[in-house]
Amino acid sequence: MNCVPPLPEFLPGLRALCDEFGALLIIDEVNDWLPRGTGLVPQDYYGVVPDLTCLGKIIGGGMPVGAFGGRRDVMDALAPTGPVYQAGTLSGNPIAMAAGFACLNEVAQPGVHETLDELTTRLAEGLLEAAKEAGIPLVVNHVGGMFGIFFTDAESVTCYQDVMACDVERFKRFFHMMLDEGVYLAPSAFEAGFMSVAHSMEDINNTIDAARRVFAKL
Repeated sequence: MNCVPPLPEFLPGLRALCDEFGALLIIDEVNDWLPRGTGLVPQDYYGVVPDLTCLGKIIGGGMPVGAFGGRRDVMDALAPTGPVYQAGTLSGNPIAMAAGFACLNEVAQPGVHETLDELTTRLAEGLLEAAKEAGIPLVVNHVGGMFGIFFTDAESVTCYQDVMACDVERFKRFFHMMLDEGVYLAPSAFEAGFMSVAHSMEDINNTIDAARRVFAKL
């Protein structure tokens, strides 16, 4: 549903409920995981440690791959140490593993995350400023290198209901007009955007300038 960071109390609340009722807390980080500190967004940003974590995309450097991991006692339930059988067609694919290893080495280099943060913050602030100049109500959420654009009169977008209340038709027009400007954004109002280490500050400023021209006609 796009980039909707949890409220500060949400993930700790889930952790507490799972602990209270003896349930596993499973967090899907297929979209938002990138090696940083502990390597996991809930731990780094929100101080919450899940029992199981689902991963994909980045660990294969864009190649088809998926993985999960978690507490030792939970993982010990899997074969061959335990009775639970798990297998997958793409498990351990050597090409995906080689691509993932190369990718992880690159994103683990010093300064990568700081650059992603800086570029994403600049994009978010620039889009908001350009929209305000044009009198267009806009919310831009962002965490690390992940961002979401919402056309809405609301002051914030923090839940599913907020997302569904946004102006999807205006986003469609915005997407196509930005495409005409040479900027390819995620094509759905319900899909997050991601910054890349291949992007430069010049790219971001050009994107903001393009958005300013589009907002003037939107």
